Amino acid sequence: MRPGSIRVAGYAAVFDRVDRGGDVVRRGALARARVVPLLWQHRGAPVGVIERIGEDAAGLRVVARVEHPAAVTLVRSGALRGLSIGFRVRAARTGRVRELTELELVEVSLVAQPMQPLATVLRVEEAAA
Repeated sequence: MRPGSIRVAGYAAVFDRVDRGGDVVRRGALARARVVPLLWQHRGAPVGVIERIGEDAAGLRVVARVEHPAAVTLVRSGALRGLSIGFRVRAARTGRVRELTELELVEVSLVAQPMQPLATVLRVEEAAA
């Protein structure tokens, strides 16, 4: 890793929990997730690189290297600790909530306020000197 970069790990989506928008991502919805850009607040140029991504029992787990100096500073300080996904809905069920059963992942973002409050950075590691 380059000096000044950090590695973060956490959940960009959490299964079976209703988000602030009334959506719930179901297990398997992101089974085809592949490496996508890592953005800041869902816009602009990438601020780093996703190194690993995939579903586990809890949600969509990501490990990423953050290289943008301002984003690194905000993550280190704890001000930028949310994660969020940009996606296209391929299949869903509507009812009391919208159940997202198949999604095409477009990007993962570091955000200040994630739509899913449980989608957060859980670990931050400094780059090796």
